[in-house]
Amino acid sequence: MNSVMLLLVAACVYALAYRYYSAFIAAKVLMLSDANQTPAFRCNDGREFVPTNKWVLFGHHFAAIAGAGPLVGPVLAAQYGWGPGFFWILLGSVFAGAVHDFIILFASVRHNGQSLAVIARREVGPLTGITTSLSILFIIIVALAGLAIVVVNALFKNPWGVYTIAMTIPIAVVIGLYMFKIAPGAIRSGSIAGFILVLLAVFTGNYIQGSALADMFTLTRNQLAVALPLYGFFAAVLPVWLLLAPRDYLSSYMKIGTVLALAAGILIVQPSVSMPFTTTFVNGGGPIIPGPVWPYVFITIACGAISGFHALISSGTTPKMIEYETQARMVAYGSMLTEGFVATMALISAVVLMPGDYFAINTLAPAYQKIASIYPMVELKELSALVGMDVAHRPGGAVSLAVGMAHIFSSIGGMNHLMNYWYQFAIMFEALFILTTIDAGTRVARYILQDIIGTYAYAPLKQTGWWPGILFTSALVTYAWGYLLYSGDVASIWPLFGVANQLLAVVALAIGTIIILKIAPKKSYAWITAAPLAFLSVTVITAGIMNVGMFYKRGDTLGNINGTVSIILIVLVIITLADSVRKAIELLKIDKPVGMNTEIQHPSCEYGKTGPSIPS
Repeated sequence: MNSVMLLLVAACVYALAYRYYSAFIAAKVLMLSDANQTPAFRCNDGREFVPTNKWVLFGHHFAAIAGAGPLVGPVLAAQYGWGPGFFWILLGSVFAGAVHDFIILFASVRHNGQSLAVIARREVGPLTGITTSLSILFIIIVALAGLAIVVVNALFKNPWGVYTIAMTIPIAVVIGLYMFKIAPGAIRSGSIAGFILVLLAVFTGNYIQGSALADMFTLTRNQLAVALPLYGFFAAVLPVWLLLAPRDYLSSYMKIGTVLALAAGILIVQPSVSMPFTTTFVNGGGPIIPGPVWPYVFITIACGAISGFHALISSGTTPKMIEYETQARMVAYGSMLTEGFVATMALISAVVLMPGDYFAINTLAPAYQKIASIYPMVELKELSALVGMDVAHRPGGAVSLAVGMAHIFSSIGGMNHLMNYWYQFAIMFEALFILTTIDAGTRVARYILQDIIGTYAYAPLKQTGWWPGILFTSALVTYAWGYLLYSGDVASIWPLFGVANQLLAVVALAIGTIIILKIAPKKSYAWITAAPLAFLSVTVITAGIMNVGMFYKRGDTLGNINGTVSIILIVLVIITLADSVRKAIELLKIDKPVGMNTEIQHPSCEYGKTGPSIPS
């Protein structure tokens, strides 16, 4: 089958969903209004709460949510064939993921930019508030380790890639100073300069790897496992305008531009889908994911269809920066559909490879030898020669995605000799996706930890501008996920990440259902979140229980830790679901909307102090 068919079907579905379904939710269910002043103006402190241009905010939000999941998840799920992953990405992103992101951003904006845990405590009850706080803390640490392990596997012993990624940090700082301090509002010139500088970083990387500086940028897995948490720490501590927002914004140009270029490449090259609709591993026993297609395809493709991690961004940095309430539709629902399109591109890049080449890249040598007779290598040696490095047996999905993308780009007339550049560009593209989620995620985890300790133990830590609290909580969070990263691997971290991530989506959908029951003019609108909630609850809890057995079967310390964490998460989520059902039954007995509990103010702001309430 021609891959162009998958591309066109996805594009049409996403366009229709944004035009009609998101408009229905915005107008009829949430009833968005720019007469409601946003916390970016009401709480403007120049540090966390900063009114931000909608296109810059879209770039930040998309870059922050689009981490490893939409890139790596679909590639790993290709083990089951192209069919299961494609239809889950398509339906999940439209009816589950985009709805999830949209409603949580709306709720956080109405709650003065507060976190999901605070919203849960106010809207459902104290029990759900506590379980949600604990769930989020466990989940975000696991998620950050899961995202980072992909970067480690893609960049170790790759000086070109490390240099390029390292250069994006000072570039972001310079552009941040320019756009926010030197020439405020200079979006166009800052964007163009940043984009050119990032491209130069990719181009000059080829010369770095052959120079005396190569050793400086040739890092081992352990060195990268230390460097990434250190980066996360500084990203969580520095002002949002200095590193996080400009880096995410510049990354979004690279991300969206690369996705559009890849779509154009697919239209030009029109590669055939080599992977069958389903493989022999749909019933389990695969070399990459040992479990069956249900429930594992739904947790492997974590972010491309729905991701609980997005709830942390939608109730973290983004609601503190949005200028007008109606922009939530474009920023949240639009970003998730864009991510779904990215996931579709990633899946296509994987399934156009010959099945044997795909499995040889994504499995270690002993595992591949067991299936080599079923799926033999075809073009892998030639592809390795064109890339300039041996790409066999580099599991994690990142390398096979980069090879697939480079293969498509280099197949355009006259570009075959540039495949090594395309490969490193693809690696940079993937790492940018992931690192922008790591920096925003670490910052959000800091907010959450400050809120938990500040609420239940030491009140000053709840102040987001108190430096001792900022430094202490940032260090604690980065150490926790850095430990998992340093001691784990893809096989131990990714299954736990997948379940943890989707369990958080279950929690967010449950809270979203309560919010709709409180504010919507019709109780029946609650099915918008209740339907995906019901499906995901059964699927993910089943996967979590299966994971527990798999982890304990390992018999090592990390397996025992992962198994125990899985049990804790499942219990916390079940308690949250039970409490949400109690609250939903209570609300269904009330005919009229009761509204949200938004009377508790953020401690650092005064309502109505600054900024417009409606657009001029």
